[in-house]
Amino acid sequence: MSLFKTTAPITITCYKRLVPFLEKEVTELGYQVEETFATGVRLNGTVNDCIKLNLNLYCASQVLYSLGTFSAQHPDDVYRFLLKMQWENILADDAYFSVTSNVMTATVNNTMFANLRVKDAIVDRLRDKKGARPSTGSELKGAVVHLFWKDDRAEIFIDTSGETVARHGYRKIPGQAPMLESLASATILASQWNRHSAFVNPMCGSGTLAIEAALIATNSRPGLFRDNYSFMHLLGYDEEVYFGAQEQLEAQIIEAPKARIIATDYDQNAITNAKKNAIAAGVADMIEFSLCDFADTEIPVDNKGVFFVNPEYGERLGEISQLEETYGRIGDFMKQKCGGYFGYVFTGNLDLAKKIGLKAKRRIEFYSGRIDCRLLEYELYEGTRRI
Repeated sequence: MSLFKTTAPITITCYKRLVPFLEKEVTELGYQVEETFATGVRLNGTVNDCIKLNLNLYCASQVLYSLGTFSAQHPDDVYRFLLKMQWENILADDAYFSVTSNVMTATVNNTMFANLRVKDAIVDRLRDKKGARPSTGSELKGAVVHLFWKDDRAEIFIDTSGETVARHGYRKIPGQAPMLESLASATILASQWNRHSAFVNPMCGSGTLAIEAALIATNSRPGLFRDNYSFMHLLGYDEEVYFGAQEQLEAQIIEAPKARIIATDYDQNAITNAKKNAIAAGVADMIEFSLCDFADTEIPVDNKGVFFVNPEYGERLGEISQLEETYGRIGDFMKQKCGGYFGYVFTGNLDLAKKIGLKAKRRIEFYSGRIDCRLLEYELYEGTRRI
């Protein structure tokens, strides 16, 4: 029985607070979400569905295909359950596989031991049934088996992604403190940007926000930039299905001639690196890069859209006093130059955000790593109306 054609629960994970945007993406792909939770959604489908999901989703982290649930009090219970599973129908004799886990149970204080019992069960089963011992390791370059174990409930998955799909694969030079690609996509999807008006991104750093905006505007999906997934290393994999999904990605790309995307930074290295990343993503011709202070950024007067900035948050006292001035200048710039736009400031420091001097219309919650962040939305009226 091939996993590629057998329906089972699929869990798509994402970073905290990205679930509303992930759920909308999954629904727009034609799937019915059965359950949402803090870090993902759950639906039903085959591994062939997982191929489509891996290639298309902007906001996801991993796409997990369930092989079964069971009760476990001790790692040996995990071993015994997995030893009975037909791994010989899932993994090739000469397979390379890795084991990952999320373990939250009082009986295990070292998740590596739980991983080891998963690996032992699979290896012992394949040795017994096929007389061959597969290769294993920590590098996520082949098949990936994932164990979720909370209290006395466990579930075993094939992680069909392998390396996380939260990183979209084009960014070769990350720069300092880069925004994760899936987070950048989610903040853009949370904004009022209509995908065919101006997207102005000062302080662009490595260019992630501007590049993701260009990708979203042209409906260019993350699967365009990657050629290895865990699902490729399972028995029953039909590369024609994958090639067909790839062709669909190419076919659904659209033109966005009115989407004027402007990215600026005062650091020449940042601009150089952002351009290289944009070339790798295939959108360099869509983005107007300039070396300048953010206050000298051009704000188009036609086809007004969004002003989107991700300033530093500050970690040392000297930085804070300097950043207070910067945040104040951002507020002044939005008031004086961005009439008719929606302004967005993504920050992990709400005390600094107060220096902007404008009342946010919306305060959308996100995390950047472990930092509690907000995307602050400002409706910037034209004329003399108070804002």
